[in-house]
This record gives sequence, C-alpha cells and structure tokens, in this order.
Amino acid sequence: MSLSAGIFVTLFVSNAFASCGDLNLRGPFEFPEHAVGGRVLAAAAAEKASDDSPTTASIVGLWKIQLISKGNTSHNPSIPDGALLDFGFTQWHSDGTEIQNSAGVPGGGFCLGTWMQTGFLGFELNHFPIAFDPTTGKVANYINLREQVTLSPDGTFYAGSFTENIYDPTGKQVDHLAGTIEGERITVDSSYPSALPTN
Repeated sequence: MSLSAGIFVTLFVSNAFASCGDLNLRGPFEFPEHAVGGRVLAAAAAEKASDDSPTTASIVGLWKIQLISKGNTSHNPSIPDGALLDFGFTQWHSDGTEIQNSAGVPGGGFCLGTWMQTGFLGFELNHFPIAFDPTTGKVANYINLREQVTLSPDGTFYAGSFTENIYDPTGKQVDHLAGTIEGERITVDSSYPSALPTN
C-alpha cells in the first residue's frame, strides 16, 4: 500500500517533506500490480455478519500494506486514481496501539497510531506521522492519517479507505489526500518474496 522509494523523496507542493505517512505527489506515478479489493471484503464481511456462527478473526498482527490514490485528481498536482502512494508494513497490537514502517521513505520511516473496533470486522485507525526537513532536521509537518478498514472473515486481508491531513509546524492545515488502503497478513510461515509489499 504505497510509494516507491525513487519518487518518495519528492517534496509536497505544500512544503511537506518525505517521511512516514507522506504520499507521492508528483510522479512518475506507479500502479500496484494487484489489489485485494475492498468491495469484495466488505461484501464477505456483511455476509458473515448475517451468519449465526461467530468469527474469531482478529486485526492484531503484522500486515503488508499499500495506500492507493482515489479522489485526488483535482489536487495540485493531479494524482490519478489507482496510483500507488505508499507501502510497507504495519503491526496492530492487542492493546489498541499500532506501529508502521513505511517502505516509501529512504532508509525506512516509523510512525505510531491507535485503533479501535467499530463494528463487526470493522476497525478505525488514528495514526500520527511527523515529517522532518532533511536539510535542517527540524519538524516540517505534522500529519494525521485516519483509516477505516474491514477485515476479511478469515482474518487474512483487510481493505478500506484513508484520509491524510498535513499541517505545518504552527498547526495550519496545508494539504489533504484520500484513497484506499489494503492489507495482507504476514505470518510465521510467510517467506521472501511473497511477504514483500507490492511496489
């Protein structure tokens, strides 16, 4: 779910700098080779919800993820729907916290979040990256990434939507982006290269 390292270093038009949670705004844009499909997961979850047998699926665990642009064509510059914005790994913890390693950041970038279950196989994540100016080392932007996802009944995939609001160091909002997010569970049996995020 996300950006290639080669284009990730491009700065935001709004002066946001590359860091965990930043999205590619200029291109050349890349497109994921495959997608899980949020509508398929949502339909499967809804069907399961009407079943009398309970599910034991859990969001807790390690996931490879990708964030895909949707609805940003009027952004300046325009970002096409389906463009890969960021990708990496995220760990959802049983205590309601989360950590993400964004592979789109040169050298990797870590940021933190908190989550709660909102319904049958539905989850919401509130995630807070910080972007730094690579020249001065000072904070360039604060970012609020929010996700709403639906877990597949077997607990191996999730999909949903995200929004990302970017703020300057004074707290003024300077940008907004949106799209879809998809995750595939990493297990103790996962192996290279199938465990790698698609870029």
